[in-house]
Amino acid sequence: MERLISPERMIMRDTLARFLTEQRTGGRDERESAMPRGGKPLLWSALANSLGLLGAAFPEDLGGLGGGIAETMIIMEELGRALAGEPYLSTIVVGGGLLTSSGGRLAEEFIPKIIAGEMIAAFAYAEPQSRYNLAHVEMRARRSTEAYRLNGSKSVVYLAPWATHLFVTARTGGMAGDRNGISLFLLDQSAPGIRRRDFTTVDGVGASELVLEDVPVGPDRLLGEEGDALPLVERIVDEACVALCADAIGVMRQLIDDTVGYARQRRQFGRPIAEFQALRHRMVDMAVELQQAIAITSMASSELDSSPTDRSKAVSAAKWRVGKACRFVGQSAIQIHGGIGTTAELPVSRYFKRTAAFENRFGSSDHHLRRYIGLMRESDA
Repeated sequence: MERLISPERMIMRDTLARFLTEQRTGGRDERESAMPRGGKPLLWSALANSLGLLGAAFPEDLGGLGGGIAETMIIMEELGRALAGEPYLSTIVVGGGLLTSSGGRLAEEFIPKIIAGEMIAAFAYAEPQSRYNLAHVEMRARRSTEAYRLNGSKSVVYLAPWATHLFVTARTGGMAGDRNGISLFLLDQSAPGIRRRDFTTVDGVGASELVLEDVPVGPDRLLGEEGDALPLVERIVDEACVALCADAIGVMRQLIDDTVGYARQRRQFGRPIAEFQALRHRMVDMAVELQQAIAITSMASSELDSSPTDRSKAVSAAKWRVGKACRFVGQSAIQIHGGIGTTAELPVSRYFKRTAAFENRFGSSDHHLRRYIGLMRESDA
């Protein structure tokens, strides 16, 4: 992703990297996640107030710095390299993307709150039976005289335990699986009727299962036109996939650095194991996988403004390829470290968990491979 780096972006990247390094070495912990296991985001206010980075990707007329996907990719990569658990993806990329694309009064009201660090958003789109199908929405939103009433459940809502607001997809018409009839709402977390079961994901991020029972939401909290939200949701999820790939690249960079450093220090048969030819070849293969992930992620980011078909093909190709790289780099790092690599004693175990968690966010590798093949067949028809 080096081709995206301008002098201004390089300064931003270096400033963020230095800040995150200081957080790791300033008496907090040895590269422990900036969000303790299942815990509350700790750096969010500092990212907003001390660094002013939460507005980097927003347009200037909404109070941002006028950046875009390039800034998002740089920030996500550095957060991944530091294993930071801050809600940048759910709040800036997804929440901010939905608001910016929808525009209007909601964007004018809430984007300044996001930039100021006052709002943390969670995206409630997945349901128990959806299996990565964004059109499979069973939650219902029925219009009454003064408000919509939402009923249904959502699964694996990342950052929901700490979110101030929820972006929720609900069906105002049609049946589960229909492309039409899906609407998008912005809810306050404190709205009556929301029940939450919190848990911690494998990589230590807080998430929730949500049940909404007759939750009222005013028509002024509807994003876009009623029943037409699916194309917007698909585009923002594609953007989130690319941002997630950038996060994974940062994770893999650190895994490789840690593995090479460990191999140079660990001695066996009187010499560092980094001198063993088989392990040297394995570490080169890890670096090759990383470079391939960087290249395809950069390509996908350049296709985000293309047609929906071309955009989705590029994103699915990247998600599949980066998932393959994550699996290889993560498993190789553990193998080279040996048994100690699976313990909490070394940071490599936490980075490995993040590579494992990458697989199931916004679609598994198998899902994206099938989607890519389907889109290619449609293009050739």
